[in-house]
Amino acid sequence: MENKGLLFIPDISGFTRFVNEIEIEHSRHIIQQLLELLINANQSGLEVSEVEGDAILFYKFGSPPELEVLYKQVEKMFRAFHQYLISYDNRKICQCKACISAVDLTLKVITHYGEFTPLSVQQFNKLIGRDVIVAHQLLKNDIAQHEYWLVTKTLDSDPAKLRPWMQWNTSSKETESGKISFSYAQLGPLKNDIPKPSIELELSKKIKVLSVSRDYAVTIKTLCYTVVHFEFRHLWHGRIKLIDEVEHFLPGIGSRHRHVLNTGKTEMMYISSFIYDPEGKTIFSETNEKDKTTTCFIAQKINEIQRNRRKICNHIFYLRFIFEHQHIIGFSFKSKLRFYIKCIH
Repeated sequence: MENKGLLFIPDISGFTRFVNEIEIEHSRHIIQQLLELLINANQSGLEVSEVEGDAILFYKFGSPPELEVLYKQVEKMFRAFHQYLISYDNRKICQCKACISAVDLTLKVITHYGEFTPLSVQQFNKLIGRDVIVAHQLLKNDIAQHEYWLVTKTLDSDPAKLRPWMQWNTSSKETESGKISFSYAQLGPLKNDIPKPSIELELSKKIKVLSVSRDYAVTIKTLCYTVVHFEFRHLWHGRIKLIDEVEHFLPGIGSRHRHVLNTGKTEMMYISSFIYDPEGKTIFSETNEKDKTTTCFIAQKINEIQRNRRKICNHIFYLRFIFEHQHIIGFSFKSKLRFYIKCIH
């Protein structure tokens, strides 16, 4: 059995073709994160042959594995995949098509047992053989849904005994090697008990000490884009020279970044809230890690009469205990506020 083994292919689908450069870049990053996550979720001693676009070809030489072992591997990858997407969807800031559609990505898994031979190419073992071709041809089939586990008859097991909730169907596909019979079951129910992250708006623990607003004849999406994209901040914020040390390629709630001020001083910040509603009110806030000061930007429609105008408000919040003990801070506190008002204007 030295040339026989398991072929295991998780395949991601759901992204459409993007033409916008930002969307292409963001979709690539999200797929890369998901592929790395699937590799890290490997608990069955599978080897990686190669990453094939949005899929990974895993393999393992030896006798056919027990179906229960395979199920646990499929379940772990599937849950990890959707846990990441749910978390990203709840914490994302970017509103490009790639980022807002990421939560709809799907995962299917093909498992097939057969003969193949490794061909060593640098640190990877490229697989060649008839059954490798068969496994890849099974990725294209007549199954209507996009999230399923496909098991070929070569694994010689009865999958119907695995879990009561799994509804198994049978089908076959004509390949270059003849008709291949397989069973498949939908994996969607595994998403039902994946918890959504709870994000608490911390402004309820603070007191507003300053509010500045201005009207703009632009869409909320434009205002939001200008505020949340750090590379534009120095163009309109008189106090900030640049923003660097951005913790993530796609910043989200909880991610950190650094404000480099015109005075030469620096402030470590983190994104503390984000609510996006292009037809109503959009909220974005940043909090200073050291003194817990929060700056909150709110963009909203003014009224129906002025339907083409939008207003952005800049609120500054301080923790209650800082505000209540401002006499300790004295004039420096007031000077800081005056300076900030001057910069805003």
